[in-house]
Amino acid sequence: MTSKERCPLTEVKKHTARRLVNDVAGMVEDTKKVNAIWLEVTGCSGNIISLLNSENPGLYDILTDMVNFTYNNTLMGSEGEFAFEKFLETLDTEFILLVDGAVSTKEKGRYNIVANYNGKNITALEAIQLAGGKAKYVVAVGTCASHGGISAAKPNPSESKSVQEVLSRQVIKLPGCPCHPDWVVGTIAHLVGYGMPQLDDEGRPLLFYGVTIHDTCTRRGFFDKGIFAQKFGEEGCMFKLGCRGPVTKTDCPRRKWNGYVNWPIGDNTNCIGCAQSKFPDGMEPFVKY
Repeated sequence: MTSKERCPLTEVKKHTARRLVNDVAGMVEDTKKVNAIWLEVTGCSGNIISLLNSENPGLYDILTDMVNFTYNNTLMGSEGEFAFEKFLETLDTEFILLVDGAVSTKEKGRYNIVANYNGKNITALEAIQLAGGKAKYVVAVGTCASHGGISAAKPNPSESKSVQEVLSRQVIKLPGCPCHPDWVVGTIAHLVGYGMPQLDDEGRPLLFYGVTIHDTCTRRGFFDKGIFAQKFGEEGCMFKLGCRGPVTKTDCPRRKWNGYVNWPIGDNTNCIGCAQSKFPDGMEPFVKY
């Protein structure tokens, strides 16, 4: 179910997950919710934990108003073959595939087994390629899924890759280590209510990845006046301490984290570029003195 209307938030610039969910909830209340598969593969489960910390809207609102998570390693009550049967049943419906983590490809993906079904081990690679070929939309949640991230960092013994590298179709990328819950919820809401959001040349929604952290940083005024911190804890722009804000596109300064309470710069530490495509290897060293 997708409305043909244009999402009003792309016009008024009030890009909040709460508003998107409110708008979409009204559209789907009389229709069947869209199914969603959330696959946790080669990663740390940080993105599903981040989603569980979503506050405005909360997880209850997401599940009751917007989508039906038919398969999610962490949230579902079923286990074993019963759980994987839910996965297989969803493939015959209209659904969104969300992948959390990179995809291990060494030895045909045997470094990451996600299920055992009818006596056969099912690799993450197999599951993603199977679901990815049938999903209406594919969303890579977090930097590992979007670009390989920490899971694909050197020496990469599992030969992990991004979701895009194992699927020959469009993948919406939501990088971040972890991905902010608003970025996930807002993107899902847009897909359900308005279809594909406007993406940049890397496949990221401009709703959340339209400007660099440096553009809206709370310390931007120090940079403009040439006032730079020489060590952590000092006032001033942290560019000379290794801050990657100038090359990292997210709306962290405005959205913040942990219920909109704080964010790295606000806590006197520099941005390490965790949402950047070259993270982590290309963002090192994270700190300079």
